[in-house]
Amino acid sequence: MTDSAGEFIPFRFRVALYDGEGGRLLCRGAFSEVSGLEATMAPKALREGGRNWGEVQLAGPTSFAPVILKRGITEVADLWNWFDVSTRQSNHALRLSGTIDVYHPHDPDKPLLRWRITNALPTRFKGPDLSSTASQVAIEELQLVHEGLELERD
Repeated sequence: MTDSAGEFIPFRFRVALYDGEGGRLLCRGAFSEVSGLEATMAPKALREGGRNWGEVQLAGPTSFAPVILKRGITEVADLWNWFDVSTRQSNHALRLSGTIDVYHPHDPDKPLLRWRITNALPTRFKGPDLSSTASQVAIEELQLVHEGLELERD
């Protein structure tokens, strides 16, 4: 994938996925829509003896929504290959960690912020509808479950 800014203006979100050991870049793509960047903590209520006015709220387990990448492009079939390896070609799923960079629509050379996801696993890959009269993108939707989410700002 080239870094030519003009080529990816409608694709404000660039995704890069790395192997966990050496940090080698294994997958990369640019997408026009990203959703599911959320974390939810389920608090644990604790009743204390003698405390009649409410319960103590303790931090509980955190869960993460699937990240959904829509309308994307990539110059190679690496995202499909990752999905294929994780679902069909091996007995274990290949988990990757990665970044989702958010770019300003008028200055696509420098990211505004970066989301990091940990131990991502592809659970859905949807290609575009094929039509000889329409210009479609290479990836309609890629859905990832993961084990952690962090936000970085410069």
